[in-house]
Amino acid sequence: MATTKATEKTTAKVQAKPVEAKTTETKATEKPAEVKAEQLKLDVTAESKKVAENVEKAAEKAVEKVAEKATAAKKAVGAKKAAAKKTVAAKKATTAKKAEEEKKTEKKEVVKAAIHVEFSGKSITNDELVQIAKDIWKYDLKRKVSDFKTVDIYVKPEESMAYYVINGEVKGSFFI
Repeated sequence: MATTKATEKTTAKVQAKPVEAKTTETKATEKPAEVKAEQLKLDVTAESKKVAENVEKAAEKAVEKVAEKATAAKKAVGAKKAAAKKTVAAKKATTAKKAEEEKKTEKKEVVKAAIHVEFSGKSITNDELVQIAKDIWKYDLKRKVSDFKTVDIYVKPEESMAYYVINGEVKGSFFI
């Protein structure tokens, strides 16, 4: 039995050695993992630098495009201003022509006419007939005098009547 114990001891020693070897192997594998992690970090930082450069390039391109559009817009605004100046000048010219035409029409003398209608011993003027029509508009029809624009009056002396049409719509008559 003594011999079996010795073999057991030797086997135990042998088994212990491989365990130690395994731990050393894991330590050896940990070092390459750290190296790989560092390499990955370097790769990531290099990639992030590349991405940052790409982003900067894209931003510069976008700024250039915006600058091009701004200059195009400025040119368009300049063209619109020039067109607006031309239209303003044209409008001033037409208003000047209209003013000259108005002066020419103002120079023409207006003929004043006084109409007197006499019949059966009565006499009435144009102004009196218009005033009567205004009074009818204001007091009888209860309308504003400012709405009284035009009046057409027809006089029939044999009937002692005057017929009126106010603003082309309201018709009526009154005794004279």
